[in-house]
Amino acid sequence: MTKKSSTKNKVGKTDAAHQQNVDNQEAKFAQLIDHSYLSEQGFDVVAESLQRNLATTISLYLKLKKFHWDIRGRHFRDLHLAYDDFIAKIFPGIDEQAERLVMLGGSPVAAPSDIQQYSVVQVPTTTIHDAREQLTALVDDFTRVARGYRDDSKAVDEAGDPATSDMYNGILHTVDEVRWMLQAMLDDARMD
Repeated sequence: MTKKSSTKNKVGKTDAAHQQNVDNQEAKFAQLIDHSYLSEQGFDVVAESLQRNLATTISLYLKLKKFHWDIRGRHFRDLHLAYDDFIAKIFPGIDEQAERLVMLGGSPVAAPSDIQQYSVVQVPTTTIHDAREQLTALVDDFTRVARGYRDDSKAVDEAGDPATSDMYNGILHTVDEVRWMLQAMLDDARMD
C-alpha cells in the first residue's frame, strides 16, 4: 500500500486507506478503498465536511435533549414537546451522514471528545431553564449550521461529489425548517 503525503485536513486522515499502524487484515481492506469516484483531494474535502457535519448533528441532538429535560415554567409543555419533534426531524441525518462517509471509505467519528472537537455547536454543561435563552441559543446554532450546509453543499459538489451535495441540500431543508419554527416561537410576544 502506498502512502500519500502526511498533510492533514482539520479532521485528519479518517479513512481506512490512510490509517497508520494498521494490522494485516485492515491493510488488506485498505487496499480495496478507492473512494468511489473521488480523487484523494476530493475525498479529503468531502470527508472533512462529513465528519464536521456528523459531529454537529449529534451535538444538535444532544443540545435539544438537554433543553428538553431542563425547560421549566409556563412554556414547559409546548417546548418539551416541540424539542422532541425537532429531534425526530434531525436524528435521521446522523446515520445518513455517517453511512455516506463509510460508503466513500471513511470512518465516522463517534467518541465524545471527537464530537466536541469537530462540532460547530456546543452542548451546554450548565442548566438553562429559561425558554427565551434556550430558543435564542438554538436559533443561533441552527442559523450557523444552515450556513455551513449551504457552503458544504457547494464545496463537495466542486470536489466531485454531487451525491453528498444532494444529501446536504436535503438536510439543509430540515435545518431551515427547524430554525424557522424556533424563530417563530421566539418571536411570540408571550415569551416575555
